[in-house]
Amino acid sequence: MENMYTFHSILAFWTPGPFEWVIIGIIAVLLFGKRLPEIGRQMGQSFVEFKKGLKGAKDELIDVVKTADKEADKAIRTEAENNASVEASDNDKTKNV
Repeated sequence: MENMYTFHSILAFWTPGPFEWVIIGIIAVLLFGKRLPEIGRQMGQSFVEFKKGLKGAKDELIDVVKTADKEADKAIRTEAENNASVEASDNDKTKNV
């Protein structure tokens, strides 16, 4: 039973070596032939579009975080001003008594 777990863990981390890449390349050429450059170009364009989408999502997330920080700072300042005015009015009341 222990050998089976070792075998599965070896398969989980397998990456093709140079010889395997040559075999994969030969199979790709046999399957796709003249269309291979076009397929590669389309895959490259898809990758570029995917990266643009990720960058756009990252930029949008950064904008949201900055906006939330500004609103939080504004709320903190407003609360501090309110507390200061309440304390000032309390001090005025105690002086008048």
